[in-house]
Amino acid sequence: MDRREIAALLAYIGRLDPRSIRTDEGEARDQLAQWHELLGDVPMATPHGWDARVAARQHYRASPYQIQPADVVRPWESYRRNRLAVHSDPTPSADPDDQAAWIAELVGTRRAVANGIAQPAQARAITSGQEEINPRLQARLNAIGSCIPPAARAALAPFRPARAAREAAVAQGLPDALSVRCEWCLAPVGEPCRRRRIGPNDGVRAITPRATPHPGRLDLAAQQAQNTEQAQQPALA
Repeated sequence: MDRREIAALLAYIGRLDPRSIRTDEGEARDQLAQWHELLGDVPMATPHGWDARVAARQHYRASPYQIQPADVVRPWESYRRNRLAVHSDPTPSADPDDQAAWIAELVGTRRAVANGIAQPAQARAITSGQEEINPRLQARLNAIGSCIPPAARAALAPFRPARAAREAAVAQGLPDALSVRCEWCLAPVGEPCRRRRIGPNDGVRAITPRATPHPGRLDLAAQQAQNTEQAQQPALA
């Protein structure tokens, strides 16, 4: 607030509590200087919910004591914290390789949210479909088609053979074997089949994942896919 806004706030407070009115010119000048020094970085009002006059009115609704600058600063700091607590940083439009521009945009967005200039961006807006996705991000997603680029996926394939075999089967239009439970090794849905190593005393010595699912699991997945497809077809008259 500038000195004019501070004076307007003090005049409003004077209407709520005549005890705060300074009739002496010197005392009024000192009061104005003190409040301006302490509230210079607090806005009078913001487009999204903050108003220093409301904070003053709330003080007198809950307290019989004369208001002090701290009684306006505390609600302002609480207002800033609450807005940042519900804010999820959106992806900056700056080039990610330009670290300075990326950080500057991120900090600028947070400052605008905290100061009540912009509304918080909440995480649920990411999947709501109401917000437009950044054009550069959309172009990159269209280019790679996945959060893992093809080159990185190919490089990881030797280290996760079961996942690579699953992706290859799905790409060829084959049923996803991991979508059903394996009745042979009892591997749950989403996990690869397991190979048991039996020790000399017929006890299970180790269980290791298989790169390929058991044949019975493939047959079960194919049968489930066929049943699902038939269920989705309209009933014949």
